[in-house]
Amino acid sequence: MKKLSIISLAEKKLQRRSIPEEWIFELINCPAQIVEGYGGRKIAQKKYVIENKEYLLRAIYEENADQIEVITAYLTSQVKRYWKEE
Repeated sequence: MKKLSIISLAEKKLQRRSIPEEWIFELINCPAQIVEGYGGRKIAQKKYVIENKEYLLRAIYEENADQIEVITAYLTSQVKRYWKEE
C-alpha cells in the first residue's frame, strides 16, 4: 500500500472548507471515479448527499511508485460538470 500524505496548504484548505481529512483518505482509497488532471495529476471523485443536495468531492493528487500526495480537495455542487458518464 502506498503512503498517503496531504500537503500543508491542502490541509489548511480542507479546514477552511470544513472537509474532514477522513473523507479524503476514504476517497483516495475507494474512489467512485478517477479522471485525468493537468500535468499528469489525477482527480479522485465521489458523490455525497449533504442536506438533501448532491455534491461531488474532488481530490487532486500526484502519484509515484511509493506515495500519493494530495495537492488540494474541494466539494462542488457542479456534479454534472465534472462527473464523467461511462
